Amino acid sequence: MNTQKNTFLQEFFKEMKRSVFVALGFVVLTFPVMVIKVNTIENTIIWRWKNLIFIGLGAFVLTMVWTYLMKRKQMGGRMRPETETASLRKPFSLDVELLKKPKIAVPTLGVLGVFIVIFPFIFSMYQTNILITALMYVMLGLGLNIVVGLGGLLNLGYIAFYAVGAYTYALLNHHYHLSFWIALPLGGIFAAIFGILLGIPVLRLRGDYLAIVTLAFGEIIRIVLENWNNFSFGPSGIAGIPRPGFFGLKMNLQQATIYIYFIMIALTVLTVFIVSRLQHSRIGRAWVAMREDETASQAMGINTTKAKLTAFSLGAMWAGLAGVGFAAKTTFINPASFTVWESIVVLCIVVLGGMGSILGVMVGALILILLPEYLRAFSEYRMLIFGLILVIMMVFRQGGIINAKRKVYTFEGAKKNEK
Repeated sequence: MNTQKNTFLQEFFKEMKRSVFVALGFVVLTFPVMVIKVNTIENTIIWRWKNLIFIGLGAFVLTMVWTYLMKRKQMGGRMRPETETASLRKPFSLDVELLKKPKIAVPTLGVLGVFIVIFPFIFSMYQTNILITALMYVMLGLGLNIVVGLGGLLNLGYIAFYAVGAYTYALLNHHYHLSFWIALPLGGIFAAIFGILLGIPVLRLRGDYLAIVTLAFGEIIRIVLENWNNFSFGPSGIAGIPRPGFFGLKMNLQQATIYIYFIMIALTVLTVFIVSRLQHSRIGRAWVAMREDETASQAMGINTTKAKLTAFSLGAMWAGLAGVGFAAKTTFINPASFTVWESIVVLCIVVLGGMGSILGVMVGALILILLPEYLRAFSEYRMLIFGLILVIMMVFRQGGIINAKRKVYTFEGAKKNEK
């Protein structure tokens, strides 16, 4: 007993010593920025020694907590007694199976539905606009989830299809005066065509090579839109894009915002329904098999060429639909809205929420889009908080917020034979 106690104390003091050195190093690195402040008007230097103390103590505490969590993660099941049940040995996961029970699902969906309907009428137009943006990113996340989460194809240029949808509506309306409702399906179709055009040259690429090519594709689309002035009006973009109409009725800004909100709700519900059906269909199982082992799936008779092209086209289609909604909401678009950072944000939504999990992607989109908006009170530190949350999630929950549960299929004939 004394030996174990002494070992524990030795480890504790060792980690404490290490945390002290980490804190001192962090203090030295941040000293010029956090402590020294130059007043250029009065030509004086202000020494903020309090910041030095806060940084040192914060770095020390965070290092100790991080070390403890990493040790606990490494120990895993060895920290638990052997008599513990198998259910307790499972890693922590959100139990979404409860939502499938009618007694819980029906009231939950009812309350959620009522809240969604009354939301734009009880909250400000600013809050409604934020939620509209979040719903667009839910659609983008679910579309990319087909490509990355189910198909295992890393696409870093996904936002290019978003741009295709937005410019489809803007250009068709500018040149041919087509309405939102006609441009909406056309935006999805054109984006799906571009998805196939991207998929054909990358059929034999995997991993990092695929990521580099898709990243280049996204940048090519953005640069073309930025420099082809006769076609896309270049960096100045396209303004005066009309909002969706409703049988010719004239709506003010607030009424139009509420109308777009309900349109995005309908599109999001449609996206969730179709993506869910695709996930549990034959092509969805082919995507999952291809993600796990492409060579083995080919050996089992899966046409991976068809599966990849279908994943790229269907994933791109939802980005195109969201792009049309984005153009209608903002009434102005330019290439600066479709940078590689937007692709990274959508990819973070899929990874953070849970690759292959529809509910996880929806939760991830709401967190990553709403959180920065509601952290504006901490404008100087919100990106630091945002990055810290992502790091913690990726270290301690690699499967995302909600892990995708794999369906298990059993042959009923085998059970009858056993009886």
